[in-house]
Amino acid sequence: MSKIDTRLNVSPVPPDEIFALNGAYAVDPHPQKVSLGVGVYRTDDGKPWPLPVVQKAEKELVVDDDLFRHEYTAIEGDVPFLGIARDLMFGFEGKQGEAEAKARIGSVQTVAGTGANHLGALFLAHHMKPPTVWLSNPSWANHQTIWELAGVPRKTYPYYHAATRSFDFEGMMSSLESEAQEGDVVLLHACAHNPTGLDPNKEQWVAIADLCERKKLFPFFDSAYQGFASGSVEEDAWAVRYFFNNKPDMEMCVAQSFSKNFGLYGQRVGAFHYCTNRASTTIRDIVVNNLCHLIRGEFSMGPRVGCSIVKKVLTSEELTADWHQDLQVMSSRIKAMRKALYSELVRLQTPGTWEHIIQQNGMFSYTGLSPKQVYALKDKYHIYLLKSGRASISGLSQKNVAYVAQAIDDVIRNEN
Repeated sequence: MSKIDTRLNVSPVPPDEIFALNGAYAVDPHPQKVSLGVGVYRTDDGKPWPLPVVQKAEKELVVDDDLFRHEYTAIEGDVPFLGIARDLMFGFEGKQGEAEAKARIGSVQTVAGTGANHLGALFLAHHMKPPTVWLSNPSWANHQTIWELAGVPRKTYPYYHAATRSFDFEGMMSSLESEAQEGDVVLLHACAHNPTGLDPNKEQWVAIADLCERKKLFPFFDSAYQGFASGSVEEDAWAVRYFFNNKPDMEMCVAQSFSKNFGLYGQRVGAFHYCTNRASTTIRDIVVNNLCHLIRGEFSMGPRVGCSIVKKVLTSEELTADWHQDLQVMSSRIKAMRKALYSELVRLQTPGTWEHIIQQNGMFSYTGLSPKQVYALKDKYHIYLLKSGRASISGLSQKNVAYVAQAIDDVIRNEN
């Protein structure tokens, strides 16, 4: 083999596990195959579900026939959309001090939630230079990649207690208390923690906020599931709103995605919000200016079509009400599938405890299955989930949940 003549210094990187798993599932001809890997909503028939409210909005946009619908937006994005996204996240709704609160928030449009996380990491790396970013262990795998590419050293805080399959609040607080330093970034999942499905309760969120304020840490919220997790946009934004409203002397930021809650996975709709403290609102516009500098050099401006759909829905009382109903449909089905899987495992008297499946929240469940058991599910039953045992509950249906439960029961008993 001849030597390659190149100036590049490149080595192979591991393939993305989720997309590799989805690719393997796609080419599997087995009639009972089940995909519990990729994080997208599916109907009980296993099909994509364009939200009915999104389809209504699309039809209205066609009728509107806006001549500017394919034109450039501003570098910061579609400005009316940004105000709508901000208000959805922070929930002002005419409350006292609304103008002062809004003056603290600088917002820009991003290429979905991933783009918001990336832009935020890049901005902080350039302008705050945090000594460390703290990620939960485990966390969404892309968090590691994003902060690695931003050049910020990464550490992890305990999050999942494997023995009890529960949120390790004590471990998280102890680690951050003893090791985190002033100026460190702490990445927090606003709701429906990915991959565990375990969230702090409100009392624990209050304690986390107090710790961040006392130790002068910088909270970075990733909000990917607002409204999708519980069915309530208010409930799923509780932590973000508590930090913002009750810690006004603390700076923070939020990466906001509309992929899950509007079903706009391929449209890449997102926003990044930087919150100044109440004494530094004069720097808000400078923050936005610097964010725009990064945007201009990377993708110039956010995509237009998806944010136009969100804007159409959230500026209409009727469509907003329809959207809330669609959120209930999605969140209710996820909860029903959690209960169905749990009930089947209990009926089969599958070894182990399974209450965690119904105690967890949102699209994903950290099942507690070992990598060996995961591989057995794939090889013998054609059931696909991540080697960590993370399962996308949306892949379950009335048609396959008994099959999945029986398969889990089988691989556990055979291993024992």
